[in-house]
Amino acid sequence: MQVTICDVGPRDGLQNESETLRPAARAEFVNRLAAAGVPRVEAASFVRADAVPQMAGAEEVVEAIDRREGTEYSGLALNVKGYERLASSGLDRVNFTLAATDSFSRRNANQSLDEAQSAAGDVIERSELPVTLTISVAFGCPFEGRVDPGVVTEIAARFSSTEVVVADTIGVATPSRVRALVERTGARGVHLHNTRNTGYANALAALEAGARLFDASCGGLGGCPYAPRATGNIATEDLVYLFAGEGVETGVDLDALVATSEWLEGLLGRRLEGQVYRAGMWAGA
Repeated sequence: MQVTICDVGPRDGLQNESETLRPAARAEFVNRLAAAGVPRVEAASFVRADAVPQMAGAEEVVEAIDRREGTEYSGLALNVKGYERLASSGLDRVNFTLAATDSFSRRNANQSLDEAQSAAGDVIERSELPVTLTISVAFGCPFEGRVDPGVVTEIAARFSSTEVVVADTIGVATPSRVRALVERTGARGVHLHNTRNTGYANALAALEAGARLFDASCGGLGGCPYAPRATGNIATEDLVYLFAGEGVETGVDLDALVATSEWLEGLLGRRLEGQVYRAGMWAGA
């Protein structure tokens, strides 16, 4: 079985860091992930710099990337203006994100849920690039609590012509809920956080339910600046290790990923959340 890993570290991973890395350093992060054989990398976020200063200079990041054959480079947009910037940057794929709740949509994208869905429709219709639609807070919202799976299913059905990812933005999902929502929505992918230590179990549940695209972040970096206590994504190297042990092909070089997490640790000056890069490789793997 083959799956696609999308490393969101250069975007989702760094957007919650207190330190803002220079575009050149962020591009180097992207290059290291591509060199490790990661098939898709979310390289930048095209949002307002005053709202998320860690993502300032998105165009500079893209310009500094050393393109590698076999890697698809994507970027995040939350509205039509962000999409237009992304489309002009030369990236390969649009990741348009909208929330499953009105409260989170207004906080994260400064638009109602209806407005966000309308913008998503406009982008999908206009885009000459492939579009992934990520439905954030699909399992739980920090402002509205548990999210009705029927609402998420309706959103996914509205955009069934494109690739859909359901996101556990605040890390509250459990395997049975992930399995049920992936099956119900037909989502191709999942975006999981390990906030409450269920992220990897949820990944296996999603795999069993038919998901074949998995967002993860090197070193377990990440979080959402608009979701209180929404800590790190599942770590890419931990997910690759898990999948390798289960006979699932990712095409990713685990040693190179571990080396990238070690590089990140030095760059950020702190220990990261991932386990495999700290525990080391196991000779019996």
